[in-house]
Parts: sequence; C-alpha cells; structure tokens
Amino acid sequence: MHNPSPEPFIDPNQVNEILNSRFGHPSLRPIQRNVVSRLLGLDTPAGDALLVLPTGGGKSLCFQLPALVHAATRTPPGVTLVLSPLIALMEDQVSALTKRGIKAACINSTVGRKKREERQAKLARGAYELIYATPERLDKPEFREALDKVPGGVNLLAIDEAHCISKWGHDLRPAYARVGDFRREIGSPRTIALTATATARVRDDIRDVLGLDQSRMPLFATGIDRPNLELDAEEVWSDMDVVDRVNQTSRELGGTGIVYFALIKDLERFAADIQRAAHPGTDVAIYHGRLDPREKKRVYARFIESGRSDPLILCATNAFGMGVDKPDIRSVIHAQIPGSIEAYWQEVGRAGRDGDPSRCLMCYRQEDLAIQQQFIEWQNPSADLLVQLMSAIEARYAGGADGHGTFDADDLRLDVVGKGHAHGRGGGVIEQGLITLGKLGGIEPAETTGRWRYVRTLDDAEIDPADIEDKKKRDLMRLLDVVKLTKAGDIRRAVLEYFELS
Repeated sequence: MHNPSPEPFIDPNQVNEILNSRFGHPSLRPIQRNVVSRLLGLDTPAGDALLVLPTGGGKSLCFQLPALVHAATRTPPGVTLVLSPLIALMEDQVSALTKRGIKAACINSTVGRKKREERQAKLARGAYELIYATPERLDKPEFREALDKVPGGVNLLAIDEAHCISKWGHDLRPAYARVGDFRREIGSPRTIALTATATARVRDDIRDVLGLDQSRMPLFATGIDRPNLELDAEEVWSDMDVVDRVNQTSRELGGTGIVYFALIKDLERFAADIQRAAHPGTDVAIYHGRLDPREKKRVYARFIESGRSDPLILCATNAFGMGVDKPDIRSVIHAQIPGSIEAYWQEVGRAGRDGDPSRCLMCYRQEDLAIQQQFIEWQNPSADLLVQLMSAIEARYAGGADGHGTFDADDLRLDVVGKGHAHGRGGGVIEQGLITLGKLGGIEPAETTGRWRYVRTLDDAEIDPADIEDKKKRDLMRLLDVVKLTKAGDIRRAVLEYFELS
C-alpha cells in the first residue's frame, strides 16, 4: 500500500471553522484541543497519541475533526480509518456523522454483500472522509485492496476501544494483535489509540503492539476523577434493601436513573417491585438484549425524553448504555455488582455528564458474587467445547454462499447435548462459545442479529487450553478487585489507584 500524503501546513483558524461548521461546536475541551493539536501538528510537529478519556468525555471528536481537516487540506485527501470491535457503536457513529453531511460509512459482516461491495468501490475511489471497520475486516483481501486504491492512502488510523489489544484488558480481541503489522504495511500513518479504561499495563501493551514507545505515542488523559459523582457502595441483605435504595435515590434526585442488573430474570422481578414502591409519577422501564427491536426503540425514546418533570427509572443489563449520549442522568445504581472495575467505571461514567450532582451506588451481596463467577465460567468456554462447535460449523456451513448457511446457537446445540456443555440457564455457554469463536476469527456475525457465518478453520494453537485458563484467572482477579472496591473506604481514590491516573 502507498504512503499517506505529505503533511500540509494547517491553519488553526481553518480547524476552528471546520469544528464549528461541520460539528456545530464553538470550541474544544482542553484535552481535545491538546490531542487534535498533536495529530495535526498545530503547535509542535505532528505525532501519534494514546487517549484515555472517561465515557462521555468526547473521544470520537479527537479523530473525527482531524479526519475532516485532512480531507480539506490534503491533495489527494486520503481517508481516516477507524477500527472498532463494536458494530452497533460504529453504526451509531456513522449515522450521526452522515446526518451532519459528513462522508462516512462502515464495512462489517452485518452489511450485506451487495452493500459491502458498493461501499468498498466508493472507498477505493476516495469517496469517504471516514471509514469504520472491525479489526477482523483487515483479514479480508477485498477490503485491503480497496484501502490500497484510496487516493492519498490512510491519512489517520484511529483505534477505538484500544484496551482490546491487551490480554490484561477486560475484553481481549485477538484480531487487534495484528494491528501493528497492518499499520506498518500501510505506511505507518498518524495513529490515535482511544479507550475509556486502561491500566498502566494495558497502556504499555497498546504501545508495544503498535511498535511505538511513550515518547512517540504520549499519553493524553484527564484525571478520571468526576467530582460531581457521589460514589458509594453498600452491603445489602435482601431484595427490599435494593428496592429501597433505588426508590430513595429516585425521590431525592429525581430525573432519570439507570439500575444495572447482571441477570435478565432478576431485572424483570426487581422492576416490578421497584414500580410498586416508586414515588407517584415515576415511571419504571426495562431494557435488555432479548427485547423485541421495536420495544428497544420505544424504551430508548422514553429514556431520552425523560427528565426532572418526567422521571424514569430504567432497569437494564449492560446491553444498555454504549453510545447513549444523555447528559442529565442523575443516578446509576448497580443492583448487582459488575464483573470488573473497568465495567463499573464505564457504567457510572454515564451519570452526570452535565456536571450536576449525581449518585452512583453499588449494592453488594455475597450471592451476587456467585452470579459473576458463573458468568466467568460461561465467558471462558472450554477448548473442548470450542473445538466441538468449530467442527460442527465446518461440517455443516463451510463453503456456504454469502448470505446463506448462517446459523445460531440453537442450530448447534444438539452437537454438544450430552457432552456436558448444554447446561445452565438456557445453555448460554453455547452462545458464549460462538462469541469466542467470533473473536478468534473463525466465524463472523451475519446480517440477521444473533446469527453467524463460517469464515475459516482455526489453527490448533488458536484454541489453547492454557490460554483459556489464564484468561479465566485474570477475569477472577478482576472480579476480586470489584469486591475490594465495595469495601474501600474511598471508592474514588481506589478507582484512581487502579487505573494509575491522577
């Protein structure tokens, strides 16, 4: 692939004009201004950046604005490539950008073949200012070929959810391990790695994979301290203790609150109890991954419209929240403990983005710990199960035409019945096995939600029992860190020390 265009002189006034005319913002926040200046070379020679910024801190603008500046100042302009593992989030971002008249698109496995081919052809012609893709897309020859043809090449590489690079992060994505090689193959364009949650060890891993050191990829981070958030943890002894805490918080703060649950069945049971005890005029809604899509849209609209004059308590699983941009969430309560401090910090970070006081309460019960331990078992399916699933998929679906031969967990459940795997709540371990095979690149999501498509045969080394056991131990240690957090006298300080960010 060819190298990106030479660095042009960029007038800071032009940057401000693009910020205002294309995004509708009069100015950048200080941290955003520093990152954009680094990427564009406004005050110093241009360079790479590692950005750790809390949920809602405005990370996306730090690469979207430079993308449009490059498009306006380079000849030929090239394209900004955004890598993200979260298909739903990238689709939301692309939708928001196109509504502003920005030339953006996403290419992933859930996009039908015809649309993928159309978008890849437009990409090759240089028709986009930003193109979003999953890291697994880098293995697709047709996508790489389209990138190679872009006039001006890749002018900026943005790696979102960059903690997925590291095995020490809370969501390892094996395809991210190849991003450093890919970056060098396309001429080492300016690169920004972004995440809301990364310990010092994870930050070092990100740089190592990209082949950069701290001097070449400095850290940009605000203190993750949010002084307007009241952070507390309480040990509770019964369901009614939880219901009382939720309704007391709602009465005191009003407005919109989110109550997070680990299990859908508990969410539905608690929601009914919360509604019965709620202050008159307060509505209670539920949101989880199994809701009908139309109901999800209805609940989301109700959530966005809610406020002080129309209060709402939303009982949700962690399926809710990514990409939600509502500034006036007054409370986030964990009715059951989350699985990691990273997950906790992302979820409480949705509260109080308007700067007004907000409460974040984590309820702790010993039995909830067992729920998260069971999740860890499900989320780390055995090598034996993964091999059996992959073998069944290859036998039935390898070689299927695009758009055909898709499958879901129910299609494969019989292949592991009686082999010790299809147990537990609805046999959820099978679903998790498919998710794991997807992360390994053996299968990919199909256009229909919940269905998958065969991609390639996995090498034996890619399904390593020792690696699975190591990951399970790391997940258990992260859960132990959450338990310690519930007992910390000062949660704020404990979180700051965990991430080693002041």
